[in-house]
Amino acid sequence: MVEELVVAGVAAASAVVVYAMAAAKVVKQYERGVVFRLGRLRGGIRGPGFTMILPALDRMRKVNMQIVTMPVPAQEGITRDNVTVRVDAVVYFRVIDAANAIIEVEDYRFAVSQMAQTSLRSIIGKSDLDDLLSNREKLNQGLELMIDSPAIGWGVQIDRVEIKDVSLPEAMKRSMARQAEADRERRARVINADAELQASKKLAEAAGVMSKEPAALQLRLLQTVVAVAAEKNSTLVLPFPVELLRFLERAQQPAGQQPAQSAQGVAAAQGMQSVQGESRPEELAPPKEPALEPGVAPAVAAGVDPTVAGAPADAAVEEPAEGPGAEQAVGRGPSEEPPPAVPLPPAA
Repeated sequence: MVEELVVAGVAAASAVVVYAMAAAKVVKQYERGVVFRLGRLRGGIRGPGFTMILPALDRMRKVNMQIVTMPVPAQEGITRDNVTVRVDAVVYFRVIDAANAIIEVEDYRFAVSQMAQTSLRSIIGKSDLDDLLSNREKLNQGLELMIDSPAIGWGVQIDRVEIKDVSLPEAMKRSMARQAEADRERRARVINADAELQASKKLAEAAGVMSKEPAALQLRLLQTVVAVAAEKNSTLVLPFPVELLRFLERAQQPAGQQPAQSAQGVAAAQGMQSVQGESRPEELAPPKEPALEPGVAPAVAAGVDPTVAGAPADAAVEEPAEGPGAEQAVGRGPSEEPPPAVPLPPAA
C-alpha cells in the first residue's frame, strides 16, 4: 500500500513537472508574445521575461521587434528617358504592433519584400537616369513613402529605404565616359585659353615697360641665360630677335634686284594676256636667230627675209625674179615659208 502511494506521488509530481514545463514560457527582451486561446487572441501582449500559459488551451507566438535589414532583389526596368537599368535596394523596417503583424498579414516579411520590389519598379519608371545616379535622396524618400503606406496596417514601420546600386548597359557606360571626357577636355581648353589671355596681357604690359628702358631687355636676356645655364648641360640657348634677322636679310639683297624682278613679273603677266587660246611656253618665246658664220653681218633692213640674213654684208640684195626659179634665187626651198612674226611683249 505504501509503495502504491509512493508510485502515485511520483507520477503526480512528474505530471506537474511536465505540465509546468509545458506551461512555462520565456520571452526575450527583443520579443513580444501573442497568445491565442482556443484560436482567439488573448487580451494582452506578453512582455519579456517568464510567463505561463495553459498547455492544452493556449498557443503563444513570439514576434521579433528588432529592426530587420531586408535586401530587395535587383529589378530591371526602363526609366522615363528610355534607358534600361537594373536597380537593387535595401529596406530597414521593424514591427511596432505584434498582434497586427500576426493577424493582419500571413507573413509580414514576405509582404514587405514584395511591396518593396513593386515600389522599386514603379520608382524606376517615373524617374530619369540622372535622378537615379545623382538625386538618390529624393528617390529614397519617395520609395519609403510608397512602402510605408500599406505597411502601417500590418503593424510594420519602414525606417529607411536605400537604393544600393544602379547597373547600366555597357554601351551606356561608354557613352557616359565619352561625355565626361569631352566635358573635361572642354573645361581644360577654356582654362588654357583663359591662362593664355592673362599671360598675353601680362606680356603686353611687360613689353610696354621694357620698351621704355632698352636695358631691361638685355637684363631679361641675361636672366634667361642664367636660368638655362643652371641645368648644367652643354647646350646654351640664346634668344635672338626675329626683327634683326629680317633687317639683315633685307640689307644683303642688291638694290636693283627687287624692282627688276617686279618688272619682269609685270611683263610676263602682260604677255600672257595678249596670247589668244591655249598658252604654251614655246609659243611665247621669241624665235632664235641662226648662228652667223665668221665674216657675215646680220641683216638690219626691215624688209630682208630672215633666211638670207647670213649673206655677206657687201653683197647686193636682188629682187627675186618671177618664174619657177624665183624661190631658189633667194635661198629657200619651194615648200618653205617665212616663219610668222610673233609679237614680243612690251617692255615695262
